[in-house]
Amino acid sequence: MAADVRVDAGTGGAARAKTWGLVLAVISSVCFGASGPFGKALISAGLTPLQAVWLRLAGAALVLVPLVLALRGTAWLRALRPHLRPVIAYGITGVAGCQAFYFVAASRLPVGIAILLEFTGPLLVLAWIRLVRRAPVHRTALLGITVAMAGLAMVVQVWTGLRLDTLGLLAGLGAAACQATYFLLIERLTGGVDPLVTTAAGTVVAAVALAAIAAPWALPWDVLGARVPVGDHAAPGWLLAAWIIVVSTVLAYLAGVAAVQRLSAEVAGAICYTEAVAATLIAWAALGERLTPVQLAGGAVVLAGAFIAQRAVSARDLAAASVTAGPAAGTGAGTSTGPSVPDTPGPPHAAVHAVDR
Repeated sequence: MAADVRVDAGTGGAARAKTWGLVLAVISSVCFGASGPFGKALISAGLTPLQAVWLRLAGAALVLVPLVLALRGTAWLRALRPHLRPVIAYGITGVAGCQAFYFVAASRLPVGIAILLEFTGPLLVLAWIRLVRRAPVHRTALLGITVAMAGLAMVVQVWTGLRLDTLGLLAGLGAAACQATYFLLIERLTGGVDPLVTTAAGTVVAAVALAAIAAPWALPWDVLGARVPVGDHAAPGWLLAAWIIVVSTVLAYLAGVAAVQRLSAEVAGAICYTEAVAATLIAWAALGERLTPVQLAGGAVVLAGAFIAQRAVSARDLAAASVTAGPAAGTGAGTSTGPSVPDTPGPPHAAVHAVDR
């Protein structure tokens, strides 16, 4: 009876962690998607794409570093030291590299193609898990990502204005590799580094890494004091900048890191496809961009793919909860007869091993 209670408690905890992971993943995707219309407005007002990226990352660092000092004190420096290399790699690749490569790709390819190339990242995550870790991947995660990619192709209408540019293609694949690295590194840091510290350190590293190519010293700061057109309306430039810094960077990365740690790299990668749907809907609402029936259908397909992929978490979590309760059940012989955990990559679930993206 006691063992059954522990199994039920473990299963309930895993289910709650999974639910929170899904909620956080969707929040992260919506926040990331919300950067498009307002970032586009600032670029149209005079910022270069890389200056806009640097502004959001530097601004996020200015928000997060004082927050970390206020909430964690200086103890976070000691906790961060053993994980310095992966955290620096996270800032250079998952934060700075992903955005910089995407902007290069978008400047040389149709935006839809650039987005589709970047979002092959979750497929690279599955490839890494299978070929490098030599661990099996969830079939439902693979199916969900495949369905979501098909829906994404419909949302961005990749068949319009198709042209090939070698540098743009390489940059798009670079963005995909950086996106995959983002998910894998965060999964690796799970349980080792506080999510708030991870995000703050990542934005600092990214802002420093991009400074040389973004040339922030040449940034037209007067744009922030002017009224910037956004569709049929106008808003102060500083307000648009504050939005992409606080909502589309700070909140987006914090929620994303927390989601990966409660799900897994492969599942969170599939859920991130909702970002493209969110970006399209927000552009429609803020900029008046029209949505075609194909795009609407594609959005539904993306959501279906994300729903399929998130089901991959259930079997792992239930098995993990059973294993956690197993030793207690075997009080007589000191051994557990409970089911074993499926051979899945990544750290134990948050319900068993507390932890952040």
